[in-house]
Amino acid sequence: MSIRIEQVDGRRGVAAFVDAAWTVQGGRPTPWVPPLRAMVRDALDARRNPFYRDADRALFLARRGADVVGRVAAVENRWHNAHHGDRVGFFGFFECLDDEEAARALLDAAREWLRARNLTSVRGPVSPSMNHECGLLVDGFDTPPVLMTPWNPRYYADLVEGAGFQKVQDLLGYYIPAGDKLAVPDRVRRLAERTLRHTRITFRRLDVATLEQEARKVLQLYNEAWAGNWGFVPPSWEEFWHTAKDLKAVLAADFSFVAEVDGEIVGFMLIARDINRLLRDMPSGRLWPPNVLKLLRSTQKILSGRVVLLGLKTEYRNRGLFPLFAYEAARRAFEIRAEGAEASWILDDNESIVAPLEAMGLAAYKRWRIYEKTSI
Repeated sequence: MSIRIEQVDGRRGVAAFVDAAWTVQGGRPTPWVPPLRAMVRDALDARRNPFYRDADRALFLARRGADVVGRVAAVENRWHNAHHGDRVGFFGFFECLDDEEAARALLDAAREWLRARNLTSVRGPVSPSMNHECGLLVDGFDTPPVLMTPWNPRYYADLVEGAGFQKVQDLLGYYIPAGDKLAVPDRVRRLAERTLRHTRITFRRLDVATLEQEARKVLQLYNEAWAGNWGFVPPSWEEFWHTAKDLKAVLAADFSFVAEVDGEIVGFMLIARDINRLLRDMPSGRLWPPNVLKLLRSTQKILSGRVVLLGLKTEYRNRGLFPLFAYEAARRAFEIRAEGAEASWILDDNESIVAPLEAMGLAAYKRWRIYEKTSI
């Protein structure tokens, strides 16, 4: 049977679009972790999610007969294009069976929708922006994904490349172990202690009780710290706070920290607990009462996480502070007996972070790829 592409929306259409991930990825033993359906719906909610105040999206399903075999979203991010002076569109939420015809038809549908909006290239997967889930996993398939990172079968890369897309940027993931000893070499510890003696930097715990005030300070520094990085678009306060509220319940406050000089925030590291360890045992992805109860009871017991935000004020970047940050994170991990944390996503050409991580003896254990098709 031939492939039929169907554009969907509304409550039933979005539900079918969300369900497609389970159709493609579910029912077989892989490291894939079913997401919470409520979180996926929120990422697609064009009425309530602040991201869509300056963006739009279209949802497409691929069917063979009555069977769904794939999905994709096309995203026009007007704020991205205004900020970068681009005419780029995006595809995201891509899932597909190992079916080259279906993948090409889906990506063609996204391309046509974006071209009708006078956009000149397509980039992805980005779901729905670089401030959310992004990248196609191309290395590290044997390790389960952590919070808010994608996992996909190996053949996805062949499908996307077969549709004419080429690599534009790689994103890396490093796992920083902890446990019953400090997770930094002695030379890093000595360097950090020396740096601390010669600066006025102090570290404090993230104050979750005043999260909104903390978030406003962190956003200002985050936007400054990441300005100029490939693909970065500064989120609005509304978009940032929308995400921060979702993460509040999983933030590892004892593991996270804020760095200050004379009371001014100059850096931060925010770590979220890896609730994927709980979601693995919730195959439906639905917030039924037993699942809600399990999340409430067990989230705070999770001792592994993901570095979801990291920032350092511009004038402090060349003062050897990364070893100090690494040491502070390791010290806090040791105190709470954390297992460790994944640092992701890191641009593969961001030497200011990659070089210190590798100097600590760490190697990237996951790699995600963003693709682009420059002529649509």
